[in-house]
Amino acid sequence: METEIKNLHDLIAIVKRRKWSIVIPAVTLLVAAVIIALAIPPKYRSTTTILIEDQEIPRDYVTSTVTGYAEQRLHTINQRIMSTPKLLEIINRFNLYADMKSTRTTEEIIAGMRKDIKFETVSADVIDPRTGRPTPATIAFTLSYEGKNPNTVQQVANVLASLYLEENLRVRAQQTQGTSQFMEAEMTGVKGQLAAIEARIADFKGRNINALPELSQFNYQEFDRVDRDIAQLTVQLRSIKEREGYLQAQLATIPTDAASQDKTRLNELRVQLGNLLSRVSEDYPDVRKTRLEIAELEKRMRAAGQDGLGAKPDNSAYITLASQLASARNDIESVNRQIAALEKKRGGYSRRIEATPRVEEGYKALLVERNNLQLKFDDLSKKYMEARVAHGLEKEQKGERFTIIDSARLPEKPVSPNVPAILLIGVILALGAGVGTASLLEYSDHSVRGTDALARATGFPVLAAIPEIVTAEDMARRGGRGKLLLAGASACITVGLFVVHFLVMDLNVVWAKLLRRLVI
Repeated sequence: METEIKNLHDLIAIVKRRKWSIVIPAVTLLVAAVIIALAIPPKYRSTTTILIEDQEIPRDYVTSTVTGYAEQRLHTINQRIMSTPKLLEIINRFNLYADMKSTRTTEEIIAGMRKDIKFETVSADVIDPRTGRPTPATIAFTLSYEGKNPNTVQQVANVLASLYLEENLRVRAQQTQGTSQFMEAEMTGVKGQLAAIEARIADFKGRNINALPELSQFNYQEFDRVDRDIAQLTVQLRSIKEREGYLQAQLATIPTDAASQDKTRLNELRVQLGNLLSRVSEDYPDVRKTRLEIAELEKRMRAAGQDGLGAKPDNSAYITLASQLASARNDIESVNRQIAALEKKRGGYSRRIEATPRVEEGYKALLVERNNLQLKFDDLSKKYMEARVAHGLEKEQKGERFTIIDSARLPEKPVSPNVPAILLIGVILALGAGVGTASLLEYSDHSVRGTDALARATGFPVLAAIPEIVTAEDMARRGGRGKLLLAGASACITVGLFVVHFLVMDLNVVWAKLLRRLVI
């Protein structure tokens, strides 16, 4: 029957009645908490703080070719440091997790080391040079390592920090060198293209040397000049021909021999015959008459030894006119030759002018291609020089770099387990277990205790109550029960100590750790 608790006296009675139900679970859990707190091996933590410093030289003078935010590079470096080969090298170097090598696989050991390494970033609002606005940026980060040996923990933390510093320098140098090599390769390729286009332009100019666009104005001017010269020579030729006709007419009227009348008459007849033939035919009577007269006169002159055919003229006026006529004819031939040469030259200039638009189109296309390549080459040359300067900046470690501002120190206190917290939880659980056990037993006990409980159970009033009579046998039974409980508790404690000593940790070590914890 459930007991009603009306006052403190009832509660005290329950505690007295169920004292062993409270004490035994509570002591058992408390001892278990103490054993757990002492059995868990302590772990120490060593932390390194690394500052991300900006480049020393202002960005207005030297721009780094390493782009991206520091946090992105940190995650990339973190993935490389946390790779299996890197961690396995550290494990073998310091002989870490030696107790796990016989029971765990290599992957499990490396996974455990990754859990023991803590990587945290420190952010702050800084002015982004790209946007000019304050944005959260990573300015530092911390590296921590947890382990059982303080000295080993410190050494591993320092090694991890040095790996981050070396990897950052290597990655930045590799990126800048790769950028400069890429720019150099691109610049070499464009330089080869420039040489090829220059050769094409030279060949094109060689094949169209006289029809190039820059000679267009010259060709037009020369064409006009030659045309003017031809016009002038044409006028000059016409004048010379008129002079030739005049001299011919004059020469026909002057006898070649001044002393011979027959010669004069013969010349007159010949001129007259020429005039007649220019107007009438051979059958005309005057023509026949003149021919007969010329024939008789020539016959008479031959008979007299005065043959005028082929005789050398001795008339000075005739000789002068003849020489002037020969000079005029020579001038006509010279002018004709000059006109022919000029017309040939004018035809050449005309062909040049006609070919200029076609040549200009091809020449402009080549020039545009050459100019575009030149602009690209100049841009690549500028970027290549900037990449070389940026590579020198990283090589001299003047760019953005990682600096250790708080190196890993030898840990003096373990970070786990938290003994006070474990003991406090053990006390709370012990009290809860004791009270819970007593409450459960009390709730399941249907015994009638006291007159009030009997009256409620039967529905009749209790007239009298006989007090408990304790005999010597009862006292002996209670004493034996107490001794039995005490012996059981002692046996449990002894067995627990043996279990801890042989399965968990030597009791001397437990005692030493307990004393050290208490001192701390």
